[in-house]
Parts: sequence; C-alpha cells; structure tokens
Amino acid sequence: YGEGSPAPGKVLVVKFRLEGQEYLALNGLQTKPFSEAVSLMVNCKDQQEVDYYWDKLLAGGGSPIACGWLKDKFGFHWQVTPTLLIEYLHDPDKARAARVMAAMMQMVKIDLAAIQKAYDGN
Repeated sequence: YGEGSPAPGKVLVVKFRLEGQEYLALNGLQTKPFSEAVSLMVNCKDQQEVDYYWDKLLAGGGSPIACGWLKDKFGFHWQVTPTLLIEYLHDPDKARAARVMAAMMQMVKIDLAAIQKAYDGN
C-alpha cells in the first residue's frame, strides 16, 4: 500500500507459485474477511497425506467443518481431499457414487478406508 492508502507500507499484493500454479493474493485488510466463498483444495494421494495436511492446517487455532473442509487459524477455508474420493464420486456406476457421497457426508475429516468400504458396498 502506498501513501494516502488505508495502510501505507503494508503489503498490498503477493504473487506466489505452488506446484507450478501461480496465485495472486490481495491484502483486503479487515474490511474484506475470508469467507466460505473461496477455498483451496489440497489433493492428497493417501490417508497419510490427508492426516498430515489436516493436522497442519488446523494447527494453532483452526477448526474442522465437514466433508473434508476446515478453516485455518487465519479464517481461510481448505478442502483436504483424497484424489481417490473425487474419482469415486464420478464413477459411472451411480449406486457406487451415491454410497461414497453418503459416506462422505457423515465425515468431518475424510476417512479413506470408510470411503473404500462404501465404494465396495461393504
């Protein structure tokens, strides 16, 4: 922010790259708080990654929400999602996909073993 702005000397825009994807973050100060309207998805290859990112993003005051969603200590929303879950939700077998959706809707943090059981019909 420059002179004559609401926050002279504070960072206005930050440009960064994660996994080859470029992002631009704008500091809206307190007048533009985070909301559920924007979230980032963390694609995880297995339960170990789900657990790792879930714990790290909740650290320091975050709060779990539902269906793999959480809010970090800054109030930003994340979806910690195993890639297999997305694959199963798009299965051409509608009954399988429905079982997976029903199982996921009962979860806070995604439990990949329970998702697999639902997919398999167990």
